[in-house]
Amino acid sequence: MKPFLLLATRAEDHAADDEYQAYLRYCGLDERELVRVRLEAGPLPPIDLDDYSGVIVGGSPYTSSDPVEEKSAAQIRVEGELSRLLDRIVADDFPFFGACYGVGTLGVHQGATIDRQFGEPVGPTRITLTEDGEQDPLLKGLPRTFEAFVGHKEACSQLPGHAVLLASSPACPVHMFRIKENLYATQFHPELDVDGLTTRITIYKDAGYFPPHQADELIRTARQHPVTEPMQILRNFAERFAR
Repeated sequence: MKPFLLLATRAEDHAADDEYQAYLRYCGLDERELVRVRLEAGPLPPIDLDDYSGVIVGGSPYTSSDPVEEKSAAQIRVEGELSRLLDRIVADDFPFFGACYGVGTLGVHQGATIDRQFGEPVGPTRITLTEDGEQDPLLKGLPRTFEAFVGHKEACSQLPGHAVLLASSPACPVHMFRIKENLYATQFHPELDVDGLTTRITIYKDAGYFPPHQADELIRTARQHPVTEPMQILRNFAERFAR
C-alpha cells in the first residue's frame, strides 16, 4: 500500500506527536503507512502525489482569515505551499481530508468565505448530517447526529456553489463539505477523543481560544462527553482511498 501523507503545522512537539498518534490510531495505519511532514519546521519538500494514497491536513494554530500583516512569515509560507499543492490536488480530484484547518485551506482555495462569524468554544458540539451527508461514503456508519469536539476562532460562513454541504451544528452552519468526489474538509476534529482534547486544552490554554482560568472546567466538561463516533470518518477515508 502507498502511504498517506499528513501535513502538520503544530510547533509544540507534544501537540504534534499526539496529533500524529491520533491519526495513526483512528485511520488504522502504522508509521510506514502515514508519512508526516511538519510544515511549521521548514519548507514543504517536493511532493509527488503518485507516491501517496491521499493527503491529510491536521489542525493548526494558524487562522486563515487573519489580516496578512498579522501573520508570521512561517504562516504565510505554509499557506502559499498548501495553496500550490491544492492546485494539483483539486485538479486531479486527489484524495484529500482536512480537519479544522482543512476548512481554512481547502475552503479559501475554493472561494469559500472564511471569517470569525461562526467560531465555537472548545468542547463538545452536536453535529447533524445533511441529506447529502447521509449518502456520502465517508460518513458511512455514522448516525444522523453525533457529538464531536471543536474549538475554532474562524469557520466557513458561505460555501461556493460547487461545494456539497455534508454536516452542520447549531452554532456553525458549515461543519463538513466536499469538493468534487474526493476532497473533504471538516470544522470539527474527528481525530480528537477526550484525552486528545485534554492535551490540546493544556497546551493551548494561553492561545486565545478561551480564558486560561477556564481550562480545568473545559476538561471536566469534555470528560462528561466521551466522543467516539466521528473517528469512523478517518477509518472510512483510509479504507476508501488506500491503494
